[in-house]
Amino acid sequence: MNYWLMKSEPTECSVDDALAAPDATVPWTGVRNYQVRNFMRDLMRVGDGVLFYHSSCAEPGIVGIARVASTSRPDPTQFDPKSPYFDPASQPDAPRWLLVDVQVLRKIPTLTLAGLRARPELADLLVLKKGNRLSITPVEPRHWQAIA
Repeated sequence: MNYWLMKSEPTECSVDDALAAPDATVPWTGVRNYQVRNFMRDLMRVGDGVLFYHSSCAEPGIVGIARVASTSRPDPTQFDPKSPYFDPASQPDAPRWLLVDVQVLRKIPTLTLAGLRARPELADLLVLKKGNRLSITPVEPRHWQAIA
C-alpha cells in the first residue's frame, strides 16, 4: 500500500464537495505535471491512503482522510476546449493526462502547515520542504500513521 498527499483548491473541489458527491468520490482532474501524472499511472493503486489537502486558500492544510478509488484513466478535461485544463496537443487516441477517483472517508480538523511543522516526527514530510509545488506527493508510512 502507498500513501499520498493530494492538493486541491477548495474553490475547485473541497473536502465538503467530495463528501457531498455520490459515494463521496470525485475524479481528480486537472493534473498537468508529468511527474504527478506518472505517480497516478505507475504507482497509485485502489485502496492507497490519501491525505486530502486544501491549497491556495486562507488556511492551507490537511482536511480529510481519503483513499484512491480507481485505477488511472484519461482525464476528459484535456479534450474540452471550454475547460481551463484543455490541452490541444493531447489526442483521444493518445491521451497525455490522467486522473484517478478519490473517495473521502472522513473530514478531520485542519492540520495547518504551522501545525504540521510543529510536529518533529513530520519534519521531512514532502509538503513541508521548500520549493515543493507538486499537487500530489508520496507520503511515508510513518507520516501517514502520525496523521491518519
